[in-house]
Amino acid sequence: MTVNDKPAPSTLQKVWKELLEPIVFAVVITQFVATLVGVDGNSMMPNLRNRERVLVPKYETWLHKAGVGSFQRGDILIFKPPAQAAQKIGNLNKSFFGLWNYRPFLIKRLIGMPGDRVRISGGEVYLNGAKLDSSWTTDYWQQQGCWDTQSDLAMQATSGRAEVLPDQPEFTVPAGTYFMMGDNRTVNGSEDSRLFGPVPLRDIAGRAAAVVWPIMRKTNAKYDCSTETVSELSGDNVLNLRLLGRPAGFGAVSNP
Repeated sequence: MTVNDKPAPSTLQKVWKELLEPIVFAVVITQFVATLVGVDGNSMMPNLRNRERVLVPKYETWLHKAGVGSFQRGDILIFKPPAQAAQKIGNLNKSFFGLWNYRPFLIKRLIGMPGDRVRISGGEVYLNGAKLDSSWTTDYWQQQGCWDTQSDLAMQATSGRAEVLPDQPEFTVPAGTYFMMGDNRTVNGSEDSRLFGPVPLRDIAGRAAAVVWPIMRKTNAKYDCSTETVSELSGDNVLNLRLLGRPAGFGAVSNP
């Protein structure tokens, strides 16, 4: 045997190199660096469409949980709904082939920071006493003819509909939690903090930073208010790769 000869790798070394190492690497990347998340449903229409995929920088979440920086009003976040609420709201408590139950991840927009006073009236959101410019979403729903301005979710910050929260026209976001709402402002467009309450930081998986798939999309999406579905996609094909910034209206919100 020459000095350059190496012993044949053991079975354990082969298993590590060919199977376990790629898995561990993938887990580290998706848990601590970045991952992709698919949008399921229409609760973030018109800004995010069903089956689009977004990039989530996971390192950012770990830094926030360690006390470095924080999420901000207007961010789009991926999170699990509060555990207590999930026990009462069927859509928030899924079963894995009857073996165990789990809370599915949701994607909504961060409306209220800890300490913020959230009030909702006539479909408009008020933060710390001032009306939030929500035209980035309400204009679309007004054009579609189904902007909700009269239901319990359009007239109160929290609703007792799901028997999780009391009816409250105004709600103060507790410390360490965030108030989330979907961009879909139709009657049944979004199950969010108005029904299940504020979301603790520990339940937040990350911020949707960019749309990465599909690469192209149709310009226009027509929403059928009666069936609560997108009925038609039309117009030019445009590049869909885009950063997900905070709507300008949030920049005018003052702290409590």
